[in-house]
Amino acid sequence: MRIGPHTLRNNLIVAPMAGVTDRPFRQLCKRLGAGMAVSEMVTSNSLLYGSEKTKRRANHDGEVAPISVQIAGADPAMLAQAARHNVDNGAQIIDINMGCPAKKICNVMAGSALLKDEALVGRILAAVVEAVPEVPVTLKTRTGWDKSTRNALTILKIAQESGIQALALHGRTRACAYTGEAEYDTIRAVKAEARIPIIANGDITSPEKAQYVLEHTGADAIMIGRAAMGRPWLFREIEHFLATGEHLPAPEVVEIHQIMLEHLDDLYRFYGEVTGVRMARKHIAWYTRGLADSASFRHAMNRLESTREQLQAANEFFDRAAEKSRRLVYLQDELWDRQAA
Repeated sequence: MRIGPHTLRNNLIVAPMAGVTDRPFRQLCKRLGAGMAVSEMVTSNSLLYGSEKTKRRANHDGEVAPISVQIAGADPAMLAQAARHNVDNGAQIIDINMGCPAKKICNVMAGSALLKDEALVGRILAAVVEAVPEVPVTLKTRTGWDKSTRNALTILKIAQESGIQALALHGRTRACAYTGEAEYDTIRAVKAEARIPIIANGDITSPEKAQYVLEHTGADAIMIGRAAMGRPWLFREIEHFLATGEHLPAPEVVEIHQIMLEHLDDLYRFYGEVTGVRMARKHIAWYTRGLADSASFRHAMNRLESTREQLQAANEFFDRAAEKSRRLVYLQDELWDRQAA
């Protein structure tokens, strides 16, 4: 899989997600098998370039290449300026957000709201491509504004004419948000007409689903978002399955604990004490999903205010979970021995 001059290690890409795909999460997913990770969207408003949040989102120190930064906005000149600013600060790929369905984004005619104005889409894409000729520009979008106005093929044509070098397509309209099933047939139709790489996105939650989507749509790559929250090892599982047709063993509780601790350490270093604790809460909740007594643990953990308390509580929870897992394996082995006797 290539995007401009960049050859990815595979065709598995982490979707940009606000409040999730910060540098610690991107780095973790890359380490666990993702070929590329796109940053959470960065504002195109130059007045906010100096804000702590914007500077943090643009922090790529030590990040594994290629570094892809997503920008959001509705004004061609401002988006062009944002692209230039991010390239000057380390971005190697610029991605344009025309897929976010959030009301606060669409209400300012950004994100997927742009799909209602195809002429503006063309002006934005052309302006950004012209502003950063030395790096590839990609586009993330949806199948349309609603089911009566699917215009993904038209957007593809505009994108190709504007010089966009890859297109990620979420198989839903803006009106669908994240409900219903992804429209893989629409992605297949877009891929059939495309001269640029097409990245399929939406409802890819398992190795089998990844294989199905790649085969059904003919897409060059897949993009995974929500399914990787608390499960970043999904990328190595998919990579292995696509290469061998076999499943990797699911990570044991001890490994999940270790991955989480490494992630938390990176989060604390990246955000500092106060924000680090707040950002870590959701990740801890995702990592503990499905484990015994996790609901009561999450409720208690969300009231903790320091990294020390948070780590202590998380370690105690995973120690108990590991012990329960060992007991279960022992009981299963004992039952097997009895049956074999």
